[in-house]
Amino acid sequence: MNKQEYMDCEDKALLHTYNRFPLVLDHGEGVYLYDTDGKKYLDFAAGIAVEALGYSNEAYKQALKDQIDKITHTSNLYYNVPIMEAAEKFLKVSKMDRVFFTNSGAEAIEGAIKAAKKYAYTRDGHADHEIIAMNHSFHGRTLGALSVTGNAHYREPFEPLCGGVKFADFNDIESVKAQVTEKTCAIIFETVQGEGGIYPAEESFMKEISALCKEKDILLILDEIQCGMGRTGEMFAWQHYGIKPDIMTSAKALGCGVPVGAFAMTERVAEKSLAPGDHGTTYGGNPFVGAAVSKVMDLFEELKLTDHVKEIAVYLESELDKLVEEYDFITARRGMGLMQGLVSTKPVGTIAAEALKEGLIIITAGADVIRMVPPLVIEKEHVDEMITKLKNVLDCM
Repeated sequence: MNKQEYMDCEDKALLHTYNRFPLVLDHGEGVYLYDTDGKKYLDFAAGIAVEALGYSNEAYKQALKDQIDKITHTSNLYYNVPIMEAAEKFLKVSKMDRVFFTNSGAEAIEGAIKAAKKYAYTRDGHADHEIIAMNHSFHGRTLGALSVTGNAHYREPFEPLCGGVKFADFNDIESVKAQVTEKTCAIIFETVQGEGGIYPAEESFMKEISALCKEKDILLILDEIQCGMGRTGEMFAWQHYGIKPDIMTSAKALGCGVPVGAFAMTERVAEKSLAPGDHGTTYGGNPFVGAAVSKVMDLFEELKLTDHVKEIAVYLESELDKLVEEYDFITARRGMGLMQGLVSTKPVGTIAAEALKEGLIIITAGADVIRMVPPLVIEKEHVDEMITKLKNVLDCM
């Protein structure tokens, strides 16, 4: 079949919940993707911050092949070796104490919410607790995750959602304090807001939130699904700030393409939250995803990816800053590490679509941000190539 036939087939078979770009991807190599027509694309989206290792990493592929030859699933009624190895490595880099593996980031958020509510229920003996989330946040599309997503556009068609959620303004500590009551059990936000427009937490905000939570025994839940796993130059973005969450979520690059998420917590929270029967999953943490996570952790260490991100991000930021100076409709750059956004007064959807014609894959965030979340293995030469292709687009806007 040709490209159009593939797209027509999918449009007839799949539920129309995505407005896709007219591109049928076939395979990848390094930081490049190839479509079914053989056209080559420089990938600065990484499957929305998933493919941290790039494509076709031989060690990663071999680990999955080896596990397929053994066993892919057992259920959580039994122990399995790969997920125990994955858990040990994940806890080492996250400095958390307990972890539960899920199938997705949204499920990790669901689990984090349940853990916080159960902790407060165990502590207080009642179940009418509240959670503070942030405006313009995004935590997923399941009902619980939508309930703490601070965008009415996503929430309204599915209301009523979970009750007891209040919204404050990100990076505004007084706004948060104004929402705190004796019922507040948790505060949840992305360390770097992704879908909302690439907004990193300010250091003062992070430290004041952490202090507030400790003072009032409120659990701090940090969503690291997009900004975690080395993307900002630390394994998890909160590690830049000298604080530690009570619960954190992870997904996307955690499996580098294999669907897996996780929520982790401190021992203090674990002792008073989810107990046998409170939570579960059929597929979560099975041997196949365990092998993927375990090998991802190994490769992050072997490749020294966080050091690489710190180095290459300086160059990327400087090149993006030049675009802000050169084009009057590119008004700002913001972000951390290899999670960067350019603010544009010209339609960002059009820019992303035109970039495909140049062989460049970029995505958007919010209504006016060009989002760049490339594989963490990019080099300076790939930054230069991206800039050349993007300028070809911007010159025609």
